[in-house]
Amino acid sequence: MMIKNMSKGFHSITGTFLLQPHGKAIARAADIIRRGGLVAFPTETVYGLGAAATDAAAVRRIFQVKGRPADNPLIVHVSAKEQLYVVAASLPEGAAELVDRFWPGPLSLVLPRSSAIPDEVSAGLPTVAVRMPSHPVALRLIARAGVPIAAPSANRSGRPSPTMASHVLADLAGRIDAVIDGGPCPVGVESTVLDLTGAVPLILRPGAITAEAIAKCLGRAVEIAGKYSGKPPSPGMKYRHYSPRAPLLLITGPPARREKLIAALKRHYQRRNLKVGLLMPDQSVDPAVAARRLYRALRAFDQQGADLILAQEIPAVGLGAAVMNRLAKAATRIIKA
Repeated sequence: MMIKNMSKGFHSITGTFLLQPHGKAIARAADIIRRGGLVAFPTETVYGLGAAATDAAAVRRIFQVKGRPADNPLIVHVSAKEQLYVVAASLPEGAAELVDRFWPGPLSLVLPRSSAIPDEVSAGLPTVAVRMPSHPVALRLIARAGVPIAAPSANRSGRPSPTMASHVLADLAGRIDAVIDGGPCPVGVESTVLDLTGAVPLILRPGAITAEAIAKCLGRAVEIAGKYSGKPPSPGMKYRHYSPRAPLLLITGPPARREKLIAALKRHYQRRNLKVGLLMPDQSVDPAVAARRLYRALRAFDQQGADLILAQEIPAVGLGAAVMNRLAKAATRIIKA
């Protein structure tokens, strides 16, 4: 990968600018967004690939660059609560309370879509997912652009999401206009997506904001969506996601039997001269740490040339539920010990 020094804070990598998170660079990135370009930027969850949410042509380019299915909707990012009224046609019951409690932060709300947001953003659905990220670079970029930014994860579709600028460049260098390097993402998995357009609040994708925290804020029960085969109202529901290049076997079941099976599988594949990667062998790890390390570890296995990855489940409690959701989506096969 060739990196050419252009000027202080600006580098070009095979046609993609690598920008540092200072004022001039953010102003340049905002100008790219306003002109219909694509900019990858850090959020507290993962790096997003942003385009002006009101620019249908720019949004279509996101799908082209990522190789993303057209029926997989995007999330719109705002920098101020006032922008919510540009994106959403109305606020269902409970939306204002959730915004006050969890924004800025890793909670996306599915709301009725306003006419300002083109069909391309929401795959033709009458709803739109919207959130306000808490990362200061993301907030400054959106505010400077002066328009809500539609942004899925900044990776090739199906690959592990990027939590560092280097991950973005590994997938998209030369295909997008710029990347703002804001360092590692502190949460490490995508936002919770909550649908407020039905009779009962429905979590479409788990994340750092848990069902328990949402129910406590709303003062009523929250449901969690199961498998989905129709037109998905949220990213991360229908397609295989987050996958490393090597097959990933997810081992579930009682801890002792699980660890015994992993050890046996490791010996079996190593005898066949396969390079085996082990994911989350330490079950004492905090779920927040597991989330922060997950995508980085999957990409590291790619770099190391792993032939097979053996992963084991962690308790699906709190942020652990989000980790297990991503592992299940990434897995080639789930095996119960």
